[in-house]
Amino acid sequence: MTFLLGLGLFLQVAVQMGTPILYGTLGGIMCEKAGNTNLGIEGMMLMGASLGYYAGVATGSPILAGLSAGLAGALGALIYAFITVTLRGSQVVTGLVLTIFGTGVAGFLGADLSMHPLPVSVSGAFAAQPVPLLSRIPVLGPMLFDQSPSVYISILIAIILAAYYSKTRWGLNVRAVGENPAAADASGINVSLCKYVNLLCGGFLCGLGGAYLSLVFVPRWQENITAGAGWIAVAFVIFSGWNPIKAVFAAWAFGALKGLTFKCQNLVVAGQTVAVSSQLLDMVPYIVTVIILVIMSRKTKKENQSPAGLGSPYFREDR
Repeated sequence: MTFLLGLGLFLQVAVQMGTPILYGTLGGIMCEKAGNTNLGIEGMMLMGASLGYYAGVATGSPILAGLSAGLAGALGALIYAFITVTLRGSQVVTGLVLTIFGTGVAGFLGADLSMHPLPVSVSGAFAAQPVPLLSRIPVLGPMLFDQSPSVYISILIAIILAAYYSKTRWGLNVRAVGENPAAADASGINVSLCKYVNLLCGGFLCGLGGAYLSLVFVPRWQENITAGAGWIAVAFVIFSGWNPIKAVFAAWAFGALKGLTFKCQNLVVAGQTVAVSSQLLDMVPYIVTVIILVIMSRKTKKENQSPAGLGSPYFREDR
């Protein structure tokens, strides 16, 4: 019984640690399904984290805090979309600049935010909300049914996106734009509008991922609060094969590896306690991520391949 209780608590923390990665990954999938490589996920998450926390402190409203975070990420995505879609600028360079820009915004706002605690009205609204009866199920109860509303929303968004891309006409249009924008344009799809909508929605999700860290997981302001979560999300877009459902399990697996590092700092070997360097353990999730990406790059199945038009700017007069 004690083992099951401990396992349930461990998986509960794993889901919590993986949720910001999940939001960023889903946002990245929305961008790349439309044919745009966006390396600015880290910047959008930082903008969402800082603006969301600022709004939470200023208004005391959890709804306005979450909305502000999402809109901050969407604003970053709008800048990216204007440069890469309208001006046809380099997607890689623009994404990197967006990350630098978001880091600057977070640094500017965060200079004063660390001195202001988050109101109870906000932190309480984002606290864990156990689902009656279901939260008492061994192992799965704490993992899936004793979480913050933000965790439940992230799972719901992943399911909606999976249905959107596979079951709806609009989702199929997005996939067509990502695979061959010229053919999609010839069939009557507004390529630029499609890209803008998906990039802005993806940025909104990235902003929510940043807000999860500052409003839910911590919840207080810390400098560089994302700690590279956006870059991990970029890798997990590939790791998940651009599949929202796979992204859920990939993010949770990363959260489990992160949580495991705390469990393994003091190992008992042959009756002796061995202290393991925390810096070494912190490397483990990232090393595993790199290894998996290498393995994924060697797979040739169609479902594991990126959209054919990914990274290439589209100019209608060129077709």
